[in-house]
Amino acid sequence: MAAVVIEGAGKRFGEVVALNAIDATIEPGRLTGLVGPDGAGKTTLLRLLAALMTPTSGRIAVAGVDVVEHPSVVHERTGYMPQRFGLYEDLSVLENLRLYADLRGVGIGAEDERARLFERLLRFSQLEPFTERLAGKLSGGMKQKLGLACALMGRPDVLLLDEPSVGVDPVSRRELWKMVGELTDDGMAVIWSTAYLDEAERCDHVLLLNAGKLEFSGRPEALTERLQGRSYRIRDVAGDRRRVLAETLELDPVCDGVIQGAAVRAVLREGADTRALERIAAEHGGRLEPVAPRFEDAFIDLLGGGPGGRSASAEKMFKMLCGLLKPTSGQATVAGHDLRHAPGRAKLQIGYMAQKFSLYGLLSVRQNLEFFAGVYGLKGTARRERIGEMIETFELQPFLDASPDRLPLGFKQRLALSCALMHRPPVLFLDEPTSGVDPVTRREFWTHINGLVRRGVTVLVTTHFMDEAEYCDRVALMFRARIIALDSPDRLKQQAATADVPDPTMEDAFVRLVEAAHIPDRRAA
Repeated sequence: MAAVVIEGAGKRFGEVVALNAIDATIEPGRLTGLVGPDGAGKTTLLRLLAALMTPTSGRIAVAGVDVVEHPSVVHERTGYMPQRFGLYEDLSVLENLRLYADLRGVGIGAEDERARLFERLLRFSQLEPFTERLAGKLSGGMKQKLGLACALMGRPDVLLLDEPSVGVDPVSRRELWKMVGELTDDGMAVIWSTAYLDEAERCDHVLLLNAGKLEFSGRPEALTERLQGRSYRIRDVAGDRRRVLAETLELDPVCDGVIQGAAVRAVLREGADTRALERIAAEHGGRLEPVAPRFEDAFIDLLGGGPGGRSASAEKMFKMLCGLLKPTSGQATVAGHDLRHAPGRAKLQIGYMAQKFSLYGLLSVRQNLEFFAGVYGLKGTARRERIGEMIETFELQPFLDASPDRLPLGFKQRLALSCALMHRPPVLFLDEPTSGVDPVTRREFWTHINGLVRRGVTVLVTTHFMDEAEYCDRVALMFRARIIALDSPDRLKQQAATADVPDPTMEDAFVRLVEAAHIPDRRAA
């Protein structure tokens, strides 16, 4: 029997069509990836499967049970981890596990069984040393792991995971995959919504949503195979690889491109030839070579291509350590200002986009822009012009009267970045600016970042996306509050190369360098 059957399912919110006539079958014992850009309908579909909402049209059955007729039974047979999991922050890790076990009726009257289950979940989530720590004191990654452990309570038939690996380091992400693999081997159906397309590529089956419609359903390899002969890499680039990428993305035959260390990867549109790419490679002293297509290439191509190479924010000539905490030891300077003695002057030289945005939900988008312009001392004509530039550059006009809390994630990210850029700082700090956003929006952000760097801005980015590290000139790999390696992306990958893996990815490099650091009791920060 199929684990999930979706027949013509649709969902409307007033005039807004969130899902439109979705048909899909999900089998037990398989990992199904749910992918799509921001606002595609992924979370809505998961909530329908969890019987937290009812479809406007069509029918959905989970573990053989109709979600409309018997929602309470569906709740018993599913585990659901939403993007913002409902942990109780004033309870400890162990108390949260006990609470969810009680709610699911797991191990009541059988303490040995409950203890074994808790031990397994804590070992998987690497939370064993933190059982007494309050959930509110956990890092973002550790909260995700605790949320997953709670969702697994009761061994559900169907496990629904809404971007469970956002904010989780590569080592923990691989451990998460290992456990999910054990679950599917035991017959559980796992549906994993993800913004990491390398994760989707590893799934048994993929559902690709766009604007509420199901654009593709099948093995990820079947979508990737459509791009045979269209993926290329420009190697041995002499000079500014960001400029090479920008020029490549402006070519009509090119639908997508990214930086890979010292090289530039490009995808041609269907039917296009390589002459334009060969010219770009020759102009910059590089050479063009074909490479195997990736699922990510096919994903971007199916959605019509990436955002291009032009950054409106960088073209305004923006020239572009935050001073929020003083160092306990050592010395830190930003733009020549010592953070111990002149933190106020240092703050005026930087733009800071926090991981949690630092936006004000009680203010509208327009009022947030006005507020940050005032904080950075902008007045009169300059203030009005900068706010206007931000609205135009980041396409915020339709949302000016809305609360940031009501924005789609991609536009919330845009607003946070615009506030950080308002005063044209020479130094920009971005704390996981693309966490949770779809690959198209991620490319848009990196187009802005690359353009700013080309114009002299110093940018420090924190990220759990190892492919994003490829864009950087230097990468500091941190684990357990230590820098374990600092070098260019290509040199870090060379350090991790072996006879079995001669061409490692950045994620391979991170994992191998962590293992080489001989740090016991690995715990995600």
